[in-house]
Amino acid sequence: MEMVKVENLAFEYIRRDEEGNVESINRAIDGVNLDVKKGDFIAVLGANGSGKSTLAKHINAILYPTEGTVWVNGLNTSEEQNIWEIRRSAGMVFQNPDNQIVATVVEEDVGFGPENLGVPTDEIWQRVEKSLEAVNMLEHRDKSPNKLSGGQKQRVAIAGIMAMKPECIVLDEPTAMLDPDGRNDVISTIHKLNQQDNITVILITHHMSEVINADKVFVMNKGQVVLQGSPREIFSEVDKLKSYRLDVPQVTELAYELRKAGLDIPKGILYVEELVEALGKIKR
Repeated sequence: MEMVKVENLAFEYIRRDEEGNVESINRAIDGVNLDVKKGDFIAVLGANGSGKSTLAKHINAILYPTEGTVWVNGLNTSEEQNIWEIRRSAGMVFQNPDNQIVATVVEEDVGFGPENLGVPTDEIWQRVEKSLEAVNMLEHRDKSPNKLSGGQKQRVAIAGIMAMKPECIVLDEPTAMLDPDGRNDVISTIHKLNQQDNITVILITHHMSEVINADKVFVMNKGQVVLQGSPREIFSEVDKLKSYRLDVPQVTELAYELRKAGLDIPKGILYVEELVEALGKIKR
């Protein structure tokens, strides 16, 4: 069954002057179609201004379509009576964890969401413990979030969403403010949730290395989906990705340059081991 279905989605940001007259209209999303099955790990790539964050906000019913329809777990996001059930089904993790952390103690912050949902107290603490354990933050439960690193704060934000028991987590550039170690830590946590708990993941990012193990990748440019396919299929299109102001993983770039130089190397190399193997097969 589909966790998320986006059909002919368009969205316009309208700017008005002090008197309410329209000054400008920016069409941020233009005719996007997207299908995400339950349990999938989906990545959405795009340079700044491509529309990927605007798309993410539609899946959590923060924004509503100007045209087209978005369904989450079979519920139309444009219908007001569906909003809370949609937000219960699809949790959202933003770029800056400080924008999501509201309590002065880690465990209280993680329990904030389920408490607002009316979950009984005993169950809240069970969820808090399980969620913190899932993101390897149980030992920090009594600490102040202010004492944590950026990566640890982001894991607390993810635990807070997990405690609400969503079937899907939408992550809008969750590693953009982190160093490489923190980035790897968070991405590893997300993959663990997807594989062990079968949580559907929609990862919005511009870091190429974060999408290598995704089930499917969508590439956005100027509000449209311009490429879609497996990571290997996407990273076989190096020239197209560069035309959309996107980089490729370093090993993919190296393999691409060697191939341009005339070496018999397959397209879409994703791992160093693959490149070493391909080079080993070349006759000297």
